[in-house]
Amino acid sequence: MAAPADSLIHPSRIPNRWIQLIAGIVAMMAIANLQYAWTLFTKPMQSHLNVSLAAIQGIFSLFIILETWLVPFEGYLVDRIGPRLMLGVGAVLVGLSWIFAGHADTLRSLYFWYCLGGVGAGIVYGGVIGNALKWFPDHRGLCVGLSAGAYGIGTALTVSPIATMIKTSGYQHTLVFWGIIQGTVVLITALFLARPPVGWTPPNWAQKEAKIKERVRSSAVDMTPWQMLCQPSFYVIYLMMTMLSFGGLVVTAQLNPMAVSYHVDKVVVAWGMTALVMAITVDRYLNGLTRPFWGWVSDHIGRENTMFIAFSLEAVAVFALLQLISRPVWFIALSGLCFFAWGEIFSLFPSITGDLFGKTWATTNYGIVYTAKGTGAIFAGFGAAWLFEKTGSWTKVFWAMIACDLIAAFLALFWLKPVAARTVAQSNSGGSQQSVNMSTPIKARGVA
Repeated sequence: MAAPADSLIHPSRIPNRWIQLIAGIVAMMAIANLQYAWTLFTKPMQSHLNVSLAAIQGIFSLFIILETWLVPFEGYLVDRIGPRLMLGVGAVLVGLSWIFAGHADTLRSLYFWYCLGGVGAGIVYGGVIGNALKWFPDHRGLCVGLSAGAYGIGTALTVSPIATMIKTSGYQHTLVFWGIIQGTVVLITALFLARPPVGWTPPNWAQKEAKIKERVRSSAVDMTPWQMLCQPSFYVIYLMMTMLSFGGLVVTAQLNPMAVSYHVDKVVVAWGMTALVMAITVDRYLNGLTRPFWGWVSDHIGRENTMFIAFSLEAVAVFALLQLISRPVWFIALSGLCFFAWGEIFSLFPSITGDLFGKTWATTNYGIVYTAKGTGAIFAGFGAAWLFEKTGSWTKVFWAMIACDLIAAFLALFWLKPVAARTVAQSNSGGSQQSVNMSTPIKARGVA
């Protein structure tokens, strides 16, 4: 694959990169409800359509699959034509998804329309993360973390009004109302995004790059997707992200059913909020804050060391939640800790992808890695619901989550770390991998 010959937008018309970061953050917050407010709709949908929990959670699994597995293709289009047009398409799909899902009266129709939102959310998510990777090689962990964190925290601002609207007006009206808002917001933010001109680098990049490489392994070349797929480090990263995605998506999709099973869903804890609504609100804030926090940490102590610490903390949090989930206050606190220790995968994995495989094809490359989330979703949505209905308990699901967390933690430290070191050493020594973008770096005016 050849790099794009030039940017479609003249450098003088490209917004400041920090303005683009803010626009991307707003777009991510606008699509957050599609995934993170889902658990509020599961019981009303199940009751309205008179179907099993596994049938409803199959929608969530398919939504995540479409959100993730199409991102490599969508990311390729973003890399080729820029994020503005692609995010506009994503905005339309996101809006239409909830609007027509609100009018769906059959399970098949609900599957189609809700999962169409997965395609749109994937375009927005992949486009925003890829844009941050390209514009911020000097603050990669932090800025990708802020972008991904917006996706995690966005629902925190809307979970209470959505829960109230579902109760007073029904889930169908709620979907239509919020679908219009979400699609419109993403469409507006898309107007502010543009890819960097070919060869662009941040101010004082030479000095910054030397300091960054002292802390974080970074490849000297830009690998195409095919070249990335030839690297052993890619497969280690993919396996780890699949395992971590499973655990976090179980809590994301099944928190409402879990709360019902342990009889904490209707317990009022504070400010008129039930333990379930309070937990979801706290979870979303921590799910958002964790991504820039751990991204910032990884910029200073390395990606793999940060992964080991965070993944181990996730295992501890899940174990504690298993022991204390029937107590409302602990249900809130520990589910929040689970999200704080889980959500960082969406800053650490794109960051390490950019570190090892370069920035020219960053959107496409991370799009391929991001499909691991879809793989994990197969087991987190339908699989976890099926196991619960089969056994009548969430215990085996919790133990599967703990096992995945611990395995991934040790893989990060004892497998990924040496494999990543070899990948960077080979690329920096001018081995078989050649830079896709050999242009002389330039600094575009007005975009620093």
